Parts: sequence; structure tokens; C-alpha cells
Amino acid sequence: MTSIANQIPIAEGLFTWPSNDPRLLGSKCNNCGVVTFPAQAGCPACCGEDTANIEMERRGTLWTWTIQGFLPNRPPYDGPETAETFKPFAVGYIELPNQVRVQSRIKCDDLDQLKIGMEMDLVVEKYVERDGKDIIAYFFEPAGQR
Repeated sequence: MTSIANQIPIAEGLFTWPSNDPRLLGSKCNNCGVVTFPAQAGCPACCGEDTANIEMERRGTLWTWTIQGFLPNRPPYDGPETAETFKPFAVGYIELPNQVRVQSRIKCDDLDQLKIGMEMDLVVEKYVERDGKDIIAYFFEPAGQR
């Protein structure tokens, strides 16, 4: 098992890390109530600049999804797959209650089980290894899969 010292988030400010209860980090406009992810200093709806950082819900529902059936171009994609190891994976939008829809890669043992409206849980775990460090990213998976 890799120590926390050898783990770094894929980008700063996307989620709490390290954490036993990781959360995506967004913002909420104090003027109009619009929630954004990732967090923004200004509101895209009312152009207000009075926003507060918030921790997002961990559970949401699958709003829509698709299957990535081929290895994406490198760059910009830097996933762990190679042409030899690639397996199709799901990408979708997860609707977090009273917040926002988040685009995410979906971790799922059986892609045929994915259904619009099903409950999904946030997971934060190793995505790739780079320069001897584990790069940690966020994903969603069907609720109760673990």
C-alpha cells in the first residue's frame, strides 16, 4: 500500500484529500444560489463575486452516460490504459441533489447494469502512477458496489 506522502491529487482544489470522507469541492453563489463545480470565485449565472466554497454531496443519481469504446488520444488523455490493456469504460453526469451535475468517469464492474436514475457514490482513489507518485482522482460508481 502506498503512503499518503506518495499520493497527490490530479488537480488541487477538486476534492478534499487526504480524507476518510472525501468530498468534491464546489462553490455556491450567495446572491442567486447557483452551485458550480469546480469551485469558482465568480458566479456564471448572475456574474456575482460573492461565492462560498462548499463540500458537495457524496451520493447522486446517474443523469446520463455513454461508453468510451476506444482508447482516447494521447495527449491530452493520460489514463493508465495502453492499446493492449484498454477496456471500454463509462463516462457520465451524476446529479448531486440540490447542487449540480458533475461529469465523471464511472467505475463499474458490469457496464450493462448502468441505468439512468440509479444511485451513484463518489470514490477517490489511484488513477495512474507518475514519477513514482500515485495520482489520485475522483470517480463515481453504483451505490453499494463496494
